[in-house]
Amino acid sequence: MSEIETPPLQQHPKVWDPATLVLLVILCVFGAIIGVQLLVSLGVTPNTAIIGAMAAMIVARVPLKFFGHYRSVHVQNLAQSATSAATFGAANSLLLPIAIPWLFGRPDMVVPMFIGVALAMLLDGFLLYKLFNTKLFPATGAWPHGVAAAESIKAGDQGGKQAVLLGIGIFLGALGSFFKFPTAALGTAFIGNVWALGMLGIGFLLRGYSSPVFGIDINALYIPHGIMAGAGLVALIQIFFLMRGKKDDAHDERAAAEKAHAAKHGVEMPEHKDEQIGRTIGIGSIGFALISDLIAYGSGMYHHMSVGWLIAFRFYAAFAAFVHEMIVGLAAMHSGWFPAFAVALITLLVGILIGFPPEALAMLCGFAAATGPAFADMGYDLKAGWILRGNGKNPAFELDGRRQQFLAASMAFLIAIPVVAFVYQDFFSQGLVPPVAKVYIAAIQAGVSLDIAKSLLIWAIPGALIQFIGGPSRQMGVLLATGLLINNPMAGWAVLIGLVIRIAVLKIKGPDARGPLEVLAAGLIAGDALLSFFSSIIPGLRHK
Repeated sequence: MSEIETPPLQQHPKVWDPATLVLLVILCVFGAIIGVQLLVSLGVTPNTAIIGAMAAMIVARVPLKFFGHYRSVHVQNLAQSATSAATFGAANSLLLPIAIPWLFGRPDMVVPMFIGVALAMLLDGFLLYKLFNTKLFPATGAWPHGVAAAESIKAGDQGGKQAVLLGIGIFLGALGSFFKFPTAALGTAFIGNVWALGMLGIGFLLRGYSSPVFGIDINALYIPHGIMAGAGLVALIQIFFLMRGKKDDAHDERAAAEKAHAAKHGVEMPEHKDEQIGRTIGIGSIGFALISDLIAYGSGMYHHMSVGWLIAFRFYAAFAAFVHEMIVGLAAMHSGWFPAFAVALITLLVGILIGFPPEALAMLCGFAAATGPAFADMGYDLKAGWILRGNGKNPAFELDGRRQQFLAASMAFLIAIPVVAFVYQDFFSQGLVPPVAKVYIAAIQAGVSLDIAKSLLIWAIPGALIQFIGGPSRQMGVLLATGLLINNPMAGWAVLIGLVIRIAVLKIKGPDARGPLEVLAAGLIAGDALLSFFSSIIPGLRHK
């Protein structure tokens, strides 16, 4: 077995370099505050990765030697990684979960929930770092927002035609978003998995037009929830078989060569290869189980639940957290959408059917909702880094850079924790809570009828069949359910139009057109994200 041929080893910028560290800390604080503000005001959290990268690009243009450090595309990659991690971490992994016990009328349960979800967020990031570039979450996967961030950084660095094309995309993305056309969905269709996105688009359209055209409210009948439950179960089985898949000699040979190359240059190979999948998932399962124990006992649930119910809560909460993480991660990788709200709601509905008391349901829902967003977001960031570092051509450099991204994201999570701890009481006391949390509380208070249970079971069957037919590489069932759960028919049209354009361009122009399409897609996604971001802080910017 010969060593793989790679270019000379490069030195990747370090997180702890003073100039880099100052920029990252500022962006983390800024990203965390903006994430919290957007979640309570708009109900959603836009991807701020491109915001962080562009901030580094702008600062790099300051005619001082100190700021020249930020011209490195790898420093810009660390900036976008830290910014997006802080945004999603603060908003989705921290603020949303603790709003649930607050709205439930149990402020005494907020602190144990906060501690639990903070630990879950850190575990999320660690698990994705370990699982990235394995059979479950390959670096070659679509990861659309990661591609968009990488292409934006590359275009900004190279200038020329690439920069012009990116600028056109940004203008069109912002213009379309201004008039309420989801240009980010259009851009995603140029990058993501065709089959997954096709099912996502169909789901959007079915949800949007089922009621006005056919007079059927599929959401009220819990059809999307049943399809997601069935598809999610099959997806977990598929994950199991991927873990136990047949031995790939060629893959093993390359993995050994990569390890030898890394060792030669003094870079320790992290345990994230296929043979480590089982161990990583085991660590995650044990971690989630321990966190569920902390939440249960810290919130005082042991005063109101028998030993049997406490054991049941422990195992179901850990299982739900793991399922939420996997499903959200797979959906994000293939389509650029992560159905965190939807999967957490299904987890809650099943918990109601099991018979957990309301207090346990509130804590269960918050814990499940916390896992997934940070996991999926780090996947995007590592994909961006993988592209910028040469698509894995230099294993030692790739592994070193990936480790620095993990450190940047972990620092962002640690900064997000005190930011949220400092502001949440002031926000909640003013009635500023994530709208999604109110949906969870309404579901807990309403309970689940026998008719709902029947609907979930019936529609789980087609969801399971579609997921099985599509296989683990397409995630058709999960993405169909994701679309059905989101009432956004315009996004459905955007996705399908984007797929038609993509297929037509590649058929006419050939594979060489893929690069310009991805740069244009990056601009469309960036333009949408930029307008969403600035419209939240500049009143009247977005067209009503």
